[in-house]
Amino acid sequence: MMAHPAHVMALGFGSGLSPKAPGTMGTLWAWALFALLEHRLTESQWGWLIAISIVAGWWVCTLTAKHMRVLDPSSIVWDEIAAFWLVLWLVSPTGFWGQLAAFALFRFFDAAKPGPVAWADQLYHDVNPATDPAAWHKAGWGIMLDDLVAAFCALLVIALWRVW
Repeated sequence: MMAHPAHVMALGFGSGLSPKAPGTMGTLWAWALFALLEHRLTESQWGWLIAISIVAGWWVCTLTAKHMRVLDPSSIVWDEIAAFWLVLWLVSPTGFWGQLAAFALFRFFDAAKPGPVAWADQLYHDVNPATDPAAWHKAGWGIMLDDLVAAFCALLVIALWRVW
């Protein structure tokens, strides 16, 4: 993890190194950090932080996956972090129970990978680094994409529930 600063970020500052459920640990880390910063950042600052987290996340996921020589390592959890921040930001203001529901929905869509999440997850799994010079860049985007789609699905369920 300490071999490169990008690895620290991609591995969720160590949360992705959990031997059990690294994606859940990364999401919990994101939630804890959100709780610490929730009232310290403005809406605009949150928007910029998330936008930068997604773009920087693509880079750190690409670099870390390439260095690990694995297209989608389970220890890379920056995708969960950035996507869950997006969910929490867009459902706010809400209390603990609303955030817990957002957490449960996001984890469900990320882990079960129904419909569009499965499509996004598999989109770049067949790239071949030996024959495709852009394979690692595609893999990095693929790492981020399925979690962003999971976030969208969770937000859609929350929006439908609020309207209903």
